[in-house]
Amino acid sequence: MMKLKSKRFCRSISKLGIGNKVATSTINDPKDCGEIKWELRPGGMLVQKRENNKSVGEIITIRVSTVSKWHDISIEETSTFGELKMVLSLVTNLEPREQRLLYRGKERDDNEFLHMIGVRDKDKVLLLEDPAIKEMKLLGLARGQSINNPCPTIRV
Repeated sequence: MMKLKSKRFCRSISKLGIGNKVATSTINDPKDCGEIKWELRPGGMLVQKRENNKSVGEIITIRVSTVSKWHDISIEETSTFGELKMVLSLVTNLEPREQRLLYRGKERDDNEFLHMIGVRDKDKVLLLEDPAIKEMKLLGLARGQSINNPCPTIRV
């Protein structure tokens, strides 16, 4: 979220619905004077921030589907897919570099933000194991190496 400096403004008496009445106390109310808050939309458009009760960093629940299981993950909406991978590594025992996350049919990079892509509460994300790393693990097992060490060791 970008924060921009803006000028202070006051609403005029006619916009407050007072009409032709003289009301000096309403002009000096702090609730009528304030700063304009701006937000940057996912398309890149800069617009005035809407007034709603939604807090900044609200916790959302994402349903992550692996091949055989579902995981409900609670995370802040302003998190990145890389942070989601870190949370998923605790649940699935796959390291973040071994994971591929797909949302709406596209693989997402680690530095992309959930809220900028459009991920909302109760949305579904597909988790796949990276095929290249999976193949390296299988080749390592075929050679008799440990799973975590893809490099061959020389024995004399």
